[in-house]
Amino acid sequence: MTAFRDILAVTSDVKPIIVLSEGADPRVAEAAVAASVSNLATIICVGEASAVQSALTAAGTKGNIRIEDPKTSLRLAGYVDSYVQKRAAKGMTQEKAHAELSQANFFSAAMVAAGDADGTIGGAVYPTPDIIRAALKVIGTAPDTKLLSSFFFMLFENRPDLPSEVNVFADCGLVIDPTAQELADIAISSAESLRALTGIDPKIAMLSFSTHGSAKHASVTKVADATALVRDLRPDLAVDGELQFDAAMVPSVGAAKAPNSPVAGQANVFIFPNLDAGNIGYKIAQRFGGGKAIGPILQGLAKPANDLSRGCTAGDIVDMISVTVAQSAAQNT
Repeated sequence: MTAFRDILAVTSDVKPIIVLSEGADPRVAEAAVAASVSNLATIICVGEASAVQSALTAAGTKGNIRIEDPKTSLRLAGYVDSYVQKRAAKGMTQEKAHAELSQANFFSAAMVAAGDADGTIGGAVYPTPDIIRAALKVIGTAPDTKLLSSFFFMLFENRPDLPSEVNVFADCGLVIDPTAQELADIAISSAESLRALTGIDPKIAMLSFSTHGSAKHASVTKVADATALVRDLRPDLAVDGELQFDAAMVPSVGAAKAPNSPVAGQANVFIFPNLDAGNIGYKIAQRFGGGKAIGPILQGLAKPANDLSRGCTAGDIVDMISVTVAQSAAQNT
């Protein structure tokens, strides 16, 4: 398979700064060294300084990796002032801000919000809710964002039976039971992410257990309504639904179940009806289907911040650094 960083189409003349909020974790330290040595990004590792340095030394420190300890950083006071100002209407005080920003995930998000870094990644140790909370409170959402959501890149090697080696699955990590409007927002955001980060034209399948009315249920109606909303909001996008998964990805099944569909049998963006289906689906594709899962990748933030699985490897973290680099470059083009 092509190296993931080479699949991502966005480049920049300026090497971005990516801050890793769990620098003392051995996997994070190993990824930091690999990303620095390969010139992927300028890396900052956040955490208690001696613990981070120990992890980096064990990983074979090379390159120029900076360490930021929130509790001793000279940046903290300025971040606290900005955070209090931003959230004053919500009752934020200096004491509360200092306590939150002394945590590595909040401090890392503050570095991005202040422009001292271009993106942040965490989740090897922190649970997903902690990463999301810090990103939302400190970085905030993009001005035109209706819904914060997530997606996975699913990559498949040596599978000529599939319409695409590179696919997007959404939402598999964040929105539990989206409404029709929220499903439409997830579909549009995911299609834009695929195009912006890879240059691949999106073909969106709105997934269900029904194809074009083959079954009747409120959950089927929700997906059909979401499909109609996507068509109304973005007539430039290729989308169809509701579609069963096989109709979406297998040309012969698509032709039989959804003839004349612009998407059936050739989808590369798969929108699941709820988090149960999405989370289970990507893990089945990964574990049984041999797909490489990269994510969850957050979409809708003002600046890039991404989550990791707590079961991630150093290689997974390097892949997420690549995504965050590409997101930063895309936002600045």
